[in-house]
Amino acid sequence: MEFKPYPNTVWEPNDELTSISQMQRFIRTTGLADYDELLSKADEDPEWFWNAAIDFLDIKFYQPYDKVLDASKGIEWTQWCVGGKTNMVLNCLDKHKGTDVWDKPFIHHETEAGIKSSLTYKELDAKVCQLTNGLRSLGLKKGDAIGLYMPMIPEVAVAFLAIIKMGGMVIPLFSGFGPEPIIVRLNDGEAKAVITVDGTLRRSKPVNLKSTINEAKKKVPSLEHVIVFDHMNLALTKQQGDYDWHALTKNMPIDCETEVMDAEDPMMLVYTSGTTGMPKGTVQTHCGFMIKGMFDMHVLSELSSDDRMLWMSDMGWVVGPLEIMGVSYTGATLIMGEGAPNYPDPGRIWRFIDEYKVSWLGFAPTIARIFMSQEEDHVSRYDFSSLKVVLTTGEPWNPDAWLWFFDKVCGKRVPILNLTGGTEIGCGILGCTVLRPLKPCCFNTAIPAMGADILDEKGNTIAIGKVGELALRHHSIGLTRGLWNNPERYLDSYWRTLPGIWVHGDWAVKDDDGMWYVLGRSDDTLKIAGKRTGPAEIEGPLLATNRIVEAAVVGVPDEVGGSAVVCVCVPKPDENDESALAEVLINAVITEMGKSYKPKQIVFVEDLPKTRTMKVMRRVVKALLLGKEPGDLSSMVNPESLAFLKQKRLL
Repeated sequence: MEFKPYPNTVWEPNDELTSISQMQRFIRTTGLADYDELLSKADEDPEWFWNAAIDFLDIKFYQPYDKVLDASKGIEWTQWCVGGKTNMVLNCLDKHKGTDVWDKPFIHHETEAGIKSSLTYKELDAKVCQLTNGLRSLGLKKGDAIGLYMPMIPEVAVAFLAIIKMGGMVIPLFSGFGPEPIIVRLNDGEAKAVITVDGTLRRSKPVNLKSTINEAKKKVPSLEHVIVFDHMNLALTKQQGDYDWHALTKNMPIDCETEVMDAEDPMMLVYTSGTTGMPKGTVQTHCGFMIKGMFDMHVLSELSSDDRMLWMSDMGWVVGPLEIMGVSYTGATLIMGEGAPNYPDPGRIWRFIDEYKVSWLGFAPTIARIFMSQEEDHVSRYDFSSLKVVLTTGEPWNPDAWLWFFDKVCGKRVPILNLTGGTEIGCGILGCTVLRPLKPCCFNTAIPAMGADILDEKGNTIAIGKVGELALRHHSIGLTRGLWNNPERYLDSYWRTLPGIWVHGDWAVKDDDGMWYVLGRSDDTLKIAGKRTGPAEIEGPLLATNRIVEAAVVGVPDEVGGSAVVCVCVPKPDENDESALAEVLINAVITEMGKSYKPKQIVFVEDLPKTRTMKVMRRVVKALLLGKEPGDLSSMVNPESLAFLKQKRLL
C-alpha cells in the first residue's frame, strides 16, 4: 500500500500559543530541554512519565497510590495507581469549592427550539448533590450500574457526575437508540437504574425517550428504577419503579459526601460496535479515564480554565463524557447545543462559535465535508476570532476538506489538532501539539508513553512511507481494563494478533518529516491487483473532484481480478446527471491511482451509514451491496440510510 502525503507544512508554532501552552509548562516542570526529549524519555520510561503527568495535573487522591503501574499479571492486565483511592468528582467538582471557579459558568445551553439556560459551578454542584442524595435514597449504592439515556441538556452533566459521585458505574446510551441496543447494554452491565427524560426534539419532531425505556425495561430483569427528567412536558403514564427527577431531588440537601473509590474501580462501561454480534463493553476506571483524558485534553490539546468549549456530540460516544469531565476538571465553560449542528438553521454551529465566543472547538471531518457543500455565506457571515485551537477526530481527513476548514473556519491562524484513538483507549494514540508544525490531515506526534508504532504482519517497525498496522508497545493508563465479563474476547480483539502488543485495527503511515497519518480501519482493506489498499486512498481522488459530499469505497468479489472497487457516493445537491458524474469520478480514480483501480461501479445514494462518532460504516455498505446481513447496527446514527443501499444491491 502506497501513500502520498501533502508535501508542505501550512501552520507553524507561534509565540502567542507557545507562551500559554500547557505542554510547554509541563516540559519545564520535568526539567527536560524540549518536546522531542520529553517524547523520547516518556516512551523509554512510562512509569516516570505517568508519575510526572499525575503531579502536573494535580490529581487529587484520598489516599496516595503506592505504585503508578503494576504489570506483574502480564502487560494485558496492567493495573494503575495501585493502592490509591480517589473519585473523578473529587477532581472535577469538589476541588473547585472556595476557588474563583465556583461562581463562574459551567455551562451555557441552547435547546433545538432556541431556549437558553446556564449553570454556575456552584449551581451544578448543588444539583449533583441533590441527585446523588436522591439516588442513594432509592437504595442505590457503590458499584451499581446506572444507564444514562438523555439528550445533550445540562441535566445530562448533572446525572453523569451524580452517578460517579455516589460510586456508581455509568452506562452511557446513545439518545437515538431504540429498545434492542439498550436491552443488550443494560443486561450486560446488570443495570439497577436508568436516568432518562420524557422526550426530546429531533429536527422539530418530538421523540419519546421514556416509551423506549418502557419497552426495554420489560427485558432487563435487573432494572429496578427509572428516573425521568421532565424536559418536554409530555404526558406520561407512571409505571412501577418510575421516579420523577424533580420530586426525587426537590427536598434533598444541596451537599453530600463523595464516595471514596479505589483508583481502579470501574467508573464507566462504554460499548463499542462489534462487526457482528455483541457490542464490546469497555471498562474505564476512576484513575484511568481521568488521567489519560486530562493529559490528552488539558496538556496535549491545550484546554484550560479560560476556555469556552463547544463539541457537539452525544453521551453514547466517549466524547460526551470526555467533554463534561474535561470542562469541569479544568474549570472551563461548556457550550452545549441540543440537536444537530446544522438545524434549525444551516449555520447553527458557526453561530454558536460567534455568539458564545468559543475558544476550543471539537469537530469531525465528516461534518466539515457536509458543510463544504453548503452556500459559502453559511460560514463566512460569522466571526471566528475567538478560536484558539480546534480538535478534530473521527473519520480520516482528506486534504481538500482539511484545507477548506483551515481557511474558512481557522482563518489559516488556528491550528487543527487532529486526534485518533478510541473508546478502548480512553482518548488518543496519535495527536498534535502546538509546539510542532502541521501538514493537512496529519498527526504531528504520537502521544507520549504509549509506545505507538507502525508494524508489519510480523510485528516489526515498518519503514518510513510504508503503510502498516497502528499498534502500542506499552499498556496505557487509559486503556480499557478488559471487556466487561469477557476476558477472552478482549485478548482476541487487541492482544493476540501480535502477542504482547496492542493492535488497534487502523492502517497508519509516517512521512519523512515525522508526521503520522491514519488511513482507516485495517479490516476495511481492499486487495486490488494483488496490492493492499486502504479505502481512504481511493476516496481522496473522488472527494477532490468537489462534485460529491461523501464517499465510501469497498471491495467486492470479482471473477477476473479477485476483488473490484465499488465507490458509493453522495452527490452534491446540484448534481443532476448521474451518468456524467460517474464518468468524472471513474476518471479521477484512474488518473490518481492507475487503471488497476478503475471502479467497477459508482453507486449514488442520499446518505452513508455512520456511527455516532460520524465514522462511515463501510462493512455495512459492503454487506448490503452484496445482499448479506450487515451485523451489529447498534452504533448507527442514521438507520434510514440503509434503505438507500438495499435498493442499490449489486447484481
